[in-house]
Order: sequence, then structure tokens, then C-alpha cells
Amino acid sequence: MGSLSLEMDFEPSPMTPRSLAAMTPRSLARRRLFPNVDNKKQKVQQSGAGPRKNLQLEVMEPALNNAGPSLDTILVNYLDTLTQRVNYHLGYPVNICYDHYATLAPLLQFHLNNCGDPFLQNTVDFHSKDFEVAVLNWFAKLWEIEKDQYWGYVTNGGTEGNLHGILLGRELLPDGILYASKDSHYSVFKAARMYRMDSETINTSVNGEMDYSDLRAKLLQNKDKPAIINVTIGTTFKGAIDDLDVILETLKECGYSQDRFYIHCDAALCGLMTPFINNMISFKKPIGSVTISGHKFLGCPMPCGVQITRKSYINNLSTNVEYIASVDATISGSRNGLTPIFLWYSLSAKGQVGLQKDVKRCLDNAKYLKDRLQKAGISVMLNELSIIVVLERPRDHEFVRRWQLSCVKDMAHVIVMPGITREMLDNFTSELVQQRKVWYQNGQTNPPCVGEDIGAQNCACSYHKIDYICP
Repeated sequence: MGSLSLEMDFEPSPMTPRSLAAMTPRSLARRRLFPNVDNKKQKVQQSGAGPRKNLQLEVMEPALNNAGPSLDTILVNYLDTLTQRVNYHLGYPVNICYDHYATLAPLLQFHLNNCGDPFLQNTVDFHSKDFEVAVLNWFAKLWEIEKDQYWGYVTNGGTEGNLHGILLGRELLPDGILYASKDSHYSVFKAARMYRMDSETINTSVNGEMDYSDLRAKLLQNKDKPAIINVTIGTTFKGAIDDLDVILETLKECGYSQDRFYIHCDAALCGLMTPFINNMISFKKPIGSVTISGHKFLGCPMPCGVQITRKSYINNLSTNVEYIASVDATISGSRNGLTPIFLWYSLSAKGQVGLQKDVKRCLDNAKYLKDRLQKAGISVMLNELSIIVVLERPRDHEFVRRWQLSCVKDMAHVIVMPGITREMLDNFTSELVQQRKVWYQNGQTNPPCVGEDIGAQNCACSYHKIDYICP
């Protein structure tokens, strides 16, 4: 990226009606936050090409005569760096394509705390529980459960949703065994450790989906104890979707009645996608809870999520807290009151039609990237109904950091979020193709074989390429 130069060359930059109309919400927000700096033109040496440097900051004492850059200068340069790096954010599931932060920025002057049960009012007015309940009602309708039959809250992220859902299962079935595939999110296994639960790790197929024969074998092996099952709707790395209907049928065939199992659905990324493709998540089925991450597909500046469960289950966690004049069944107690407003605003501005368009565009763009990589002779896999494109791990760590890729073993992945454009995908593919010519030019080093990781049919290494060309 090159380091940011903090040397300033100020020139007046007066605002006119025309220039004001041309400003983006991001630049307007910057002008409001840093008026003393933003009204000037700054000479800053920067490039969005490489990862940002550690700023090596210290907390400043206002009474001292600090010789270094001002607070506003540091923040403006930091903001500029982040703005450039947006176009190189391909490896993690965060939707950074939203423009409502400037509209909602005035709310930052208030401390909003949604402490306690969202359906009970607090003794103070600085909360957003009315917005929160509106968001919860929207998701309850999406996942087909009546208003008087559900309970939920806006969490601090998908991990808290998993911790809450699995805790509900444990409280309902204290001697239950937690079953989760090895490709489940790490927070599921964290919950097992935190709650001192017996657990079984279920094998997965090469695409990351749960191995139902292994699930069956372990259910039968532990038939004397109830089952608490984590169903992943979109695995973290490969985007595989566990088949809820097959799991329910397996439980039935293994002799588990509905009062002897609890199902938590971890739908962090795909919970806002699958309802518009395949209505697999529904409380009309015997599931106990569903959680999503609000900052992922929908998008929010702060990490957040939504957890929905059956109202009849929540009494197992509810505690009356006199101090806050409320009942609390949440994990965190104090909760960010801003995030429900951001979620409410996003859902209201976009609507189901807008979300459906986002889903289609992301699926189309994921297939576009997969086809381009495949045509270039690069090992690549894309699961059905997924926006996660898994490919061979780039050889150069700097390339991985430049594009902010997530890597596991010899694999990397690109998550095609709503803010990812085809231009970004083309730039990534073109650069990867050019770099591979450098990495593997002398023939002494070959691209990794990922046949065992993504399937032999998806591996373009010399061995598997010949194997599939010459059957």
C-alpha cells in the first residue's frame, strides 16, 4: 500500500451547491466529522493496493504539546485508507455496500442500551426496543412463526446467537449430546466447552455438507441420551448447506421423538438468502432456534445478529432483574441500541424485493467468478445455492493479504457479497492469472493439489487434469 504521509499541503476548498450535490454519503459524513481537516485539500501518499500498516498509535494527552499529527488528521488518513481498501475485500462475509450511515450518524450522540427483554419497556427512554421488535417481527414472518409464538432479540453477532441457541437446547435437555459437523462455525464448539457439554463431531463430505451416515451412526451409538443438533445453513469456508429435512428424517429413523431432540440452525450468512431460493428454514418444522448475522448479507457498520426461538422455550433462561425493571434471557445483558435501528432502516429501505435482487446478483456473480477461474485452469469449487467460491491457495502471502483472502490448508475462498462488483472480480482474476505465471514459471513448483479438499473433479493440478481429460 505504501505508508500514509501525514505532511499536509492545505489549499482552500470552498463548498458550492454543485459540489455539495456531488458528494457521496461517505464524504458528507467525513465533512461533518472532521470539518477542520475536510475543508482542505490534503496531499497524502497512499495506494489501495496493499494491506494497511499498523499505525502504532498512542493515546494523546490534550494538555501536552504533541508534535505529531492531530487527532483529526490521523482519523482522516485512517478513513481514506479504509475507503481505498474496500475494493480489495474479498475473503470475509461482510456487506460494506450501504449508504445510510450518514443518515443515521446523528444517533451516535446518544447512548442507546437495549438492556433486558426487548418486549418489555425499560425505566429509561434511551433504548430502541420498538425498532428491535419491528426487526424481530420481520424475521419471524420470514421464518414462518406467529408473533405470539416466538421470542428473540438482536444480538452482538452470530457467535452470541449460537451461544444462546445451544444454551436453550442444553437447558431443555440437560443431559443432551451436542452434534455438530466438523465444518461448523468455531463458536459451536466454543459453546460445548463453555457449557461443559458432551459433544460429537460429525464428518463432512468433500463439499463441506454434513455426512448423514456418520450422524446416524453416532445417534444410534448414543440413543440413550437426547440430541442437540447444530444445523449449518452455509458453512463458514465452503458455504455448504446441511439438509434439515434429511436430518429430521434421520432422527425419526433412529427413534428420537420430538421431545428428545433440539435443533439450532446457524444461518449466519445464508439465513437471509435461502428464504428467497429454497424455503428450508421454517418453524413449521420441529426446530428450536435460528440465528443470523446482521452485518453479513444485509450489512451494518457494527457486528450484530438476530436470534429467534420458540416463546415456550425461553422461560428456561428468563430471570427477573429488579435493577433494570425487566426480565432478561439474553447472553450479554447490555446490548447495542443502535444496531436494531440500522437493521430496521436497511430492511425497510431494501425490502424483500431488494433482498431477492441482491441474492440473485450474488449467486450470478459467484458463478461468473467460478467460470472465469475454471477457464483459466485454476482449481475451483462452488456449492449449489452458495456465494462462496473456493479456490487453490495463492502461493504468495502478500497476494493473500492484498485481497484480504481467508485461507485453510491449500484452499482460499472469495465470498461474493452484495458490494462485490464484476469489475473487482475481473481485477482479482486477472492479477491471479498473471501472478501464477510468475509463481510457477520454471516448472519446479506446481499449483497445489486440492482434490481431497474440493473434489477431484474440481482440481486442476497436473495429475487430476490428466485424469479427467483421459478417462
